Amino acid sequence: MRKLYRLITRIFKKEQFTASAEAYDIWARSYDSQPDNLMLVLDEQVFTELLGMVKITGSSIVDVGCGTGRHWKKILDQAPQQLTGFDVSENMLTILQQKFPQAVTHVTHNDSLQPLADNSCDLLISTLTIAHIENAAAALKEWSRVLKPGGSVIITDYHPTALGKGAKRTFKHDDKLVAIKNYVYPISNIITMAKQLKLSSVRLIEKNINNSMRPYYEKQDAIAVYEVWKGTPVIYGLLLTKPNDTV
Repeated sequence: MRKLYRLITRIFKKEQFTASAEAYDIWARSYDSQPDNLMLVLDEQVFTELLGMVKITGSSIVDVGCGTGRHWKKILDQAPQQLTGFDVSENMLTILQQKFPQAVTHVTHNDSLQPLADNSCDLLISTLTIAHIENAAAALKEWSRVLKPGGSVIITDYHPTALGKGAKRTFKHDDKLVAIKNYVYPISNIITMAKQLKLSSVRLIEKNINNSMRPYYEKQDAIAVYEVWKGTPVIYGLLLTKPNDTV
């Protein structure tokens, strides 16, 4: 019983939150070495399903919050015309450039995609990022600006239900737990903000913790944590489209 209490307390205790740019600069070197990170596994599943619903070959693609380029090989294997990455972390982009030397990337400030012209990309993707953005409405407006009529947006992230329940993005550095600042945006709010920009919701995927995920918790001796979170939606994906008649 004491072990359960300690595990639950660790989940819900208040950490000192670190801003995204600083946190991911620290995390960059070890970010790609997380084979048992269930959230990354679920994000990969959701993103792959949504990516299969849009045209990649010959398309101009923008990745907002690209990090180390987790999804880039999957995209590049389908021969896009252009793939451009934006991230707040210079160190994450450095790792990406090492993996993909020809990559075109930009450090973004205030969620601006300023190097890009209006109506210039066919697909914008943003994975595990939007909850880090303080002003999601402004970010979505900028994403809509660069999206061509008929283009699509793929968003994935931690589920707002999980964040509201106390889930945090954390990692260990120098034996200390670093918690990254998040903002909670209900999915319905994101869809409403998108509609105001004439972006239509096409598909929503939500991933709940279920019995198939139990082995991830068993590996970390965290079955008590699994019992707390079982049934909770933890990752979601959203596909939006911009009408062809948008001017």
